[in-house]
Amino acid sequence: MEAVTEGGWSSLPLPLSPGVLRALRELRFHQMTPVQSATIPLFMSNKDVAAEAVTGSGKTLAFVIPILEILLRREEKLKKMQVGAIIITPTRELAIQIDEVLSHFTKHFPMFSQILLIGGRNPMEDVEKFKEHGGNIIVATPGRLEDLFRRKADGLDLASCVKALDVLVLDEADRLLDMGFEASINAILDFLPKQRRTGLFSATQTQEVENLVRAGLRNPVRISVKEKGVAASNTQKTPTRLENYYMICKADEKFNQLVHFLRQHKQEKHLVFFSTCACVEYYGKALESLIKQVKIMSIHGKMKHKRNKIFTEFRKLPGGILVCTDVMARGIDIPEVHWVLQYDPPSSASAFVHRCGRTARIGNVGSALVFLLPMEESYINFLSINQKCPMQEMKPQTNVLDLLPKLKSMALADRAVFEKGMKAFVSYVQAYGKHECNLIFRIKDLDFASLARGFALLKMPKMPELRGKCFPDFTPVTVNTDSISFKDKNREKQRQKKLEEQRKEREENQGKKKFVKNKAWSKQKAKREKKKKITAKRKREEVCVHSLKLQVITVVFPRAEPWDFSVWNWWL
Repeated sequence: MEAVTEGGWSSLPLPLSPGVLRALRELRFHQMTPVQSATIPLFMSNKDVAAEAVTGSGKTLAFVIPILEILLRREEKLKKMQVGAIIITPTRELAIQIDEVLSHFTKHFPMFSQILLIGGRNPMEDVEKFKEHGGNIIVATPGRLEDLFRRKADGLDLASCVKALDVLVLDEADRLLDMGFEASINAILDFLPKQRRTGLFSATQTQEVENLVRAGLRNPVRISVKEKGVAASNTQKTPTRLENYYMICKADEKFNQLVHFLRQHKQEKHLVFFSTCACVEYYGKALESLIKQVKIMSIHGKMKHKRNKIFTEFRKLPGGILVCTDVMARGIDIPEVHWVLQYDPPSSASAFVHRCGRTARIGNVGSALVFLLPMEESYINFLSINQKCPMQEMKPQTNVLDLLPKLKSMALADRAVFEKGMKAFVSYVQAYGKHECNLIFRIKDLDFASLARGFALLKMPKMPELRGKCFPDFTPVTVNTDSISFKDKNREKQRQKKLEEQRKEREENQGKKKFVKNKAWSKQKAKREKKKKITAKRKREEVCVHSLKLQVITVVFPRAEPWDFSVWNWWL
């Protein structure tokens, strides 16, 4: 669509209901954003839409308002167990956020019930909740929604409930497919009626999304909205009020630069992105110890039950630091984020855009900073070409405190810190080897010694990527790391018990089997898989040998007819 600008809600061709207008006034949304003014009229007039707009442009209201208006205009009102609309999002945090926005509107429409279906809790609780309260509007993550479609044996026939479905919305559609939800999405679509309105919303349109548009939408209207003032030829995907910076520094200087920056901006609200869950666990604990009088929280995808509580609590804070993975990179609206700090560059260029988009949302100003190694500097040119993302250099600060010795001391004092550091290093190296831009982020060019110093490691871990390499620039500690104990007395007691069991096992097996000390934990899974493959191969070979023997037997008796058993009796 072209020439779409902001306007008042009264300028829409179809008037909004009084309840919706009341909710908009309460939320202080007096003007539409471009994506809202482009999408709402089309969605309300029963068109399928595929909308692309920069992150933070107000896409949530662009589908929440049409959903309510379509359901209000139904000739036959929805019953308690009938589902009129489904909104599917890739993460729990985004689902919680959409559910909160929707609740601001549905409180004015008591005839509609809404239900949130996400992981991290017992599915039977969701089944009972749906049976008791119904769910005219469902906000869900793909895995949990697919699970509930298969709960007929538990008394919930969701497939029958969705026969009255009017609207399906896939929010952050490209991320839904990137995260491996394609099979779940297809399974869900099989349960839904074909006569429905469908909307796909995302900040980026990938080939996978294009395939989904062709398969799931009927004659869709494609909407691509650029920010006001951005030239038509410009495809910049970050908000224009976002100031993007990069800092070039060595691997063993990055952590000191990060802590120095955060100490200089204590009163503000920040998101700090790391590449892996293990890095979040390690550096989150490190920052908690080194930055005082600041609320520091950590969140990543492997957290099962704490994620929802942490996300909700951080949103309410006026200031603080959230250490996170890309689970927080898409669609999440956290009020008044001042800086987005990317300690590790993301695995894809589109993820870079989404991370930056957690600040400078809906007309506000914000800043983002990415830390890069000297060998990664060409990433800046790549982003300017690939994402039309303008960036400014921020020079590393001089005379910063060296906090790595303190981090080493923490590892020596508590085995939990030591183990977190080792796992973080291994996960970082493995993630680096899988980077989408592998011409820039080349694992063979990594300075492993400098990297290990940056992680404040006490020794190098055993892992395939380091096999056969020497590191003269890295000096391991002289302490026997097996003697480092857990501060947690229960964990240490369990460790000592396990060590004693291993000692007894060694004594029993002495002379029978050589015990391999400190076997690399990162190889254990690969070794099991290799063993399975070898076993399967051996079985196949045995089958082949057996079949060959049968062929030989057939050759021995060329003249015997199949039914002449007298020939075979002596053999049997």
